[in-house]
Amino acid sequence: MTVLGSRLAPNSSPDLSSKAPRTMTRKRWVIIWLAFVGLSINYLDRSSLSVALPFMGKDFELSATQQGLIFAAFFWAYDFCQLAAGWYVDKVGPRKSFTLAAVWWSVFTMVTAFAQNFWSLFAARFLLGVGESPAPSTAAKVVATWFPVRERAFATSIWDSGSRVGAVIALPIVTLIVAFTSWHAVFIIIGVAGLIWAVVWWKIYRSPEDHPTANDEERAYIRGGGARSEANDDADAAKLPWRSLFKYRTILSMMFGFFCLNSAIYFFITFFPSYLVKERGFDLLKLGLFGAIPGICAVAFGWLAGYVADRAVQRGVSVTRVRKTAIAGGLIGGSIIMFAAVVPEAWMALALLSVAYSSLTVAATGIWSLPADVAPSSRHVGSIGGLQNFASNLAGIFTPVLIGVLVDQTGSYVAPLAVIGLVSLAGAANYLFVLGKVEPLKVPASAAA
Repeated sequence: MTVLGSRLAPNSSPDLSSKAPRTMTRKRWVIIWLAFVGLSINYLDRSSLSVALPFMGKDFELSATQQGLIFAAFFWAYDFCQLAAGWYVDKVGPRKSFTLAAVWWSVFTMVTAFAQNFWSLFAARFLLGVGESPAPSTAAKVVATWFPVRERAFATSIWDSGSRVGAVIALPIVTLIVAFTSWHAVFIIIGVAGLIWAVVWWKIYRSPEDHPTANDEERAYIRGGGARSEANDDADAAKLPWRSLFKYRTILSMMFGFFCLNSAIYFFITFFPSYLVKERGFDLLKLGLFGAIPGICAVAFGWLAGYVADRAVQRGVSVTRVRKTAIAGGLIGGSIIMFAAVVPEAWMALALLSVAYSSLTVAATGIWSLPADVAPSSRHVGSIGGLQNFASNLAGIFTPVLIGVLVDQTGSYVAPLAVIGLVSLAGAANYLFVLGKVEPLKVPASAAA
């Protein structure tokens, strides 16, 4: 462990096995759980429409294709803003980026309540996507800044599980609000919650070096364990231009692989409630109770995967092996989604979807650990997170439209879920055979110059 105020040499290895001193504070865990709440609200906002839409029929007469286009509108904005969002997070830091993002997405969540037709709903979703774009890259940057390598996977699993929790609580919360008031109230209430969280984040978050309630022992533990910060950046690596990241096979593999993962995950964020209602005959009560099961399982297995991964790193297993096992294994398990549409009973489909979603969450924990693992410097963590998230959310653009079109043409979910399962297998092969070694990217002197 380094002495406070010292810095790791550029080529030195972090201490992955030393235990945390008993005298140190645990402020990093407060920070990551606060980020978890932020991501939960973030995904509650984006998931609320998919839950409310089946019960908005008296105000909106939308075909499955039109619903797919509205879902995709969010991702068109969300995705193409990722390229700038990652750079922005590295530029201004997590405190400013997360606060501004939360205020923006909360405002346009509330605007959704006043939509009156297809195009106004489309516009509200598009602008919501703009505001939510910095959130995941910010959370990845928080982990890179506040956590040593040996705690990185579990910390990542915490904030990333916010996406599952947001989707899970959307089912009971939205159905309850709709049952007692109207669908309009859903978006007003959720938007206000986001504004409250933004105020709390702005007041509490600081970097480890500047946080008033983190003590010297915690700062030394974080820095000595390999957390990414400007204090231990290699000078040449820090100068690497953003555009040069596209030249690395590792980055391109991460982008393609995350696209494959999200092709499956975004089924759960978009058409999953409609599938249970229309294909499996769930009513409002069943949707609120049983529809949450896959998400609950996913949260539990995501946390377990992060904990096991960190324990493996602490025991000396290489980061490459740990990450590839979690990611490829999770994607292979996620391919089970293709069988959910062909089993005869609803409980069988729900069981298969629970296994698939849990497996995909295990993979996501490893994938979102990669930006901090491979970034050439701390100044590139958010940018790399933005790049892989940009590619992943191309799936958010195409997958809802593809599902909607295939459902309209075939009258069932068999074809779309089969395609999603095969794409998951392609993603597993990519991480196993294309990604390469998981380590900070090497920067030639000429590239830095």
